[in-house]
Amino acid sequence: MNEIRLDVARAKLKIDRNIYGHFSEHLGRCIYEGYWVGESSDIPNTRGIRRDVVEALRRIKVPVMRWPGGCFADEYHWMDGIGSREKRPSMVNTHWGGVVENNHFGAQEFLDLCSQLECEPYICGNVGSGTVQEMSQWVEYLTFGGKSPMADLRRKNGRDEPWKVRYWGVGNENWGCGGRMTAEYYADLYRRYGLYCRSYDDNQLYRIACGPRGDDYHWTEVLMKMAGVGDQGAPYMDGLTLHYYTSVERLPDSTRVGSATQFDENQWIEILSRGLFMEELIRRHSTIMDKYDPEQKIALIVDEWGTWYAVEPGTHPRFLYQQNTMRDALVAALTLDIFNRHCDRVRMANIAQTVNVLQAMILTQNEKMVLTPSYHVFDIYKVHQDATMVPFDLESESYEHAGYRIPALAGSASVDSEGRLHVSLVNSNPRKDIGIKAVVCGMTCKRVHARVLQGESMNAHNTFERPDAVKPRDFSRADVKADGLEITVPRMSVLVLEVT
Repeated sequence: MNEIRLDVARAKLKIDRNIYGHFSEHLGRCIYEGYWVGESSDIPNTRGIRRDVVEALRRIKVPVMRWPGGCFADEYHWMDGIGSREKRPSMVNTHWGGVVENNHFGAQEFLDLCSQLECEPYICGNVGSGTVQEMSQWVEYLTFGGKSPMADLRRKNGRDEPWKVRYWGVGNENWGCGGRMTAEYYADLYRRYGLYCRSYDDNQLYRIACGPRGDDYHWTEVLMKMAGVGDQGAPYMDGLTLHYYTSVERLPDSTRVGSATQFDENQWIEILSRGLFMEELIRRHSTIMDKYDPEQKIALIVDEWGTWYAVEPGTHPRFLYQQNTMRDALVAALTLDIFNRHCDRVRMANIAQTVNVLQAMILTQNEKMVLTPSYHVFDIYKVHQDATMVPFDLESESYEHAGYRIPALAGSASVDSEGRLHVSLVNSNPRKDIGIKAVVCGMTCKRVHARVLQGESMNAHNTFERPDAVKPRDFSRADVKADGLEITVPRMSVLVLEVT
């Protein structure tokens, strides 16, 4: 029997809104053409930033945005992106196609974007090719309100008051594109760089260390032991990152294979199974963190995650432009449910990437814009932001195919500040609607309203010609019973219920 047991009285832990965060790198058409079109563009913009993209992201309540990378961060020198745009030097983006960019989108433009989105900025500093002084001065330039060389430089460039920038990453993927470092070497560097990232005035910096790739548990062990908590018991870091991409095999040059849209049920269940591996990663890394930080002062921050396939035919191989189907929507929902259930340690996550790259929320083509199925998952899941997690006790039948076996159903639940219970459910089986009973304790269920995201096929997706092929709709196959709910979850769908 498929059954969920939900006890609202046991709801204690907050689901941090930052779990629903995003990541935008100088990669392909994410920044240029995705956000930035320039003030003289015919595409409607506010100070050079596309209005349609901003309006769409505001609807899903983006809480935090990570920038400028990614691998790009560790070759980015921030002084090249300040002052008059016409005088900014160009640079070669060596990681992502060797293209030359003009640095017209720098820190000032990024912080303007965050202001328009009403979200928190999360800046990733350069450890791989930068210096301690460079990073320290960037923090001072942005956040110091007094008189100093960097604050005066900011004022010279037209900004009198400092910005509020809380989240600060000390390097990115320093085990790989950020310097090919050992864990021990990076731990020492982190302690040094982190020390000189100062908190100025009332801007309390939240320092985030580069964590492991996937199942590199040694990296987590070393970072927590050497750079987690200081001799006096105070953490050296506030967060430790984790990067994990859901993909199939990749070639020796790290190029991903497998089409985003042309796949069968074998590749469907393979990707969902690989997506569910996120739960094991979080459990095992959290266990290591608990050993050194039993009070859970240090957050696990999954600031790069999502699906990664071969690029769309005919597009630049290093621009990582891919389509986005119902398969990606289910990976997004399954992953967000995992984060919700582990909100004691996971307090921020940033899907890669927001526009035109990897598992994007939005695709653009000149003046056109299309919302992806993954966007719609973030839209219907936004009810979980800052709500209180309700423990989710699930018994589910299995879904088996091609040698894989995964739970057919998964989900999470929360109760918001007005007492509304929200239950999200995913049916991974592409061939079968599944009934489930939800036993609800601690509240009386009177009404239920639901929204469902379901496509016509496993590879259903939105295009510029058919932008609404996949979008949420009202759902009626959920009934209130004396002790809870009875629900029929449609095949290959994402469902969110509101119970009052």
